[in-house]
Amino acid sequence: MSIAAPTAPQRIFTSDNTAGASPEIVQAVTAAAAGQDLPYGADRFTASARARFAEIFERDVDVLPVSTGSAANALSLAALTPPWGSVLCHRDSHINTDECGAPEFSTGGAKLVSLSGDDARIDPAQLHAAATRKVGDVHSVQPSVLSITQATETGALYTPDEIRDLARIAKDSGLRVHMDGARFANAVAALGCTPAELTWQAGIDVLSFGATKNGAMTADAIVVFDRALTPELSFRAKRAGQLTSKMRFQSAQLDAYLTDGLWLRNAVHANTMAERLGTGLKAIPGTDLLHAVEANILFCRLPQTVIDQLLAEGFTFYHDRWEPGVCRFVTSFSTTEHDVDTLLEAVRRLAI
Repeated sequence: MSIAAPTAPQRIFTSDNTAGASPEIVQAVTAAAAGQDLPYGADRFTASARARFAEIFERDVDVLPVSTGSAANALSLAALTPPWGSVLCHRDSHINTDECGAPEFSTGGAKLVSLSGDDARIDPAQLHAAATRKVGDVHSVQPSVLSITQATETGALYTPDEIRDLARIAKDSGLRVHMDGARFANAVAALGCTPAELTWQAGIDVLSFGATKNGAMTADAIVVFDRALTPELSFRAKRAGQLTSKMRFQSAQLDAYLTDGLWLRNAVHANTMAERLGTGLKAIPGTDLLHAVEANILFCRLPQTVIDQLLAEGFTFYHDRWEPGVCRFVTSFSTTEHDVDTLLEAVRRLAI
């Protein structure tokens, strides 16, 4: 996807949710605003979006559009976990560190049990131990669901085999499996796998499907592969205020997102910009990439003087959430080569 360089480069690299919306999605919302249609998901845009989800996942699925990824995660976990249950997740996962207790609130008190593993990927041995710990002990929360993140909070990816191995451990112990796919498109684009191979074929029961970070405006979705969960999820969505009367505006975004491969083109571009940034940083003395660049997130270590001067020059990025000198840069579907090269030129100049 070719994007013309703006007259002034974009200097915001905090997250891909700072980007705007794809023109195709804006046009779809405009089309949905014309005339009248039925409410609460009975409209033609929602029907079309659901058909597209079934097409890309190669099977019938149920789809619940929601307004945020946090809502998708919290409602999914609530349908998978009793109040006395536990959600096994990585300690750096978004549900554990960035959702203000929404999963615990929505589940009625279920406990998040954090596990470790390199690159924010869950270690299988730790999962096996946690999935079998104190099962049947009335004094302890009961392991109920595994939640994995694709791509992870460090931008790392789970391969289909890795997902399958974790899901097998979980299901052998009677756990359901949830995937937080806020950057699912980036993972599909980077791995070259089908959406089916990365989800239900590998053992995923429910997917939080992200679109907002990759070109949509205010739309994400819960994709249900175990459709026995749909009735409960539907009631939970209504109770949480996520059953919108004019659902067609969310559905129109999702429909356009999945039309003609827009979601994957956007993700390929974002990933390519992160790879360009990583390649450039590796060539600059004094910089240190902390992880391989697999999707559209990059972590690196920079001298504090360089960080301070980049901030003074108007670049924005996360730099104070981990350890001193560690920075995170995120690229999006709207990041241009000009944006990346401007950042690289600044780092190169300041690192001398």
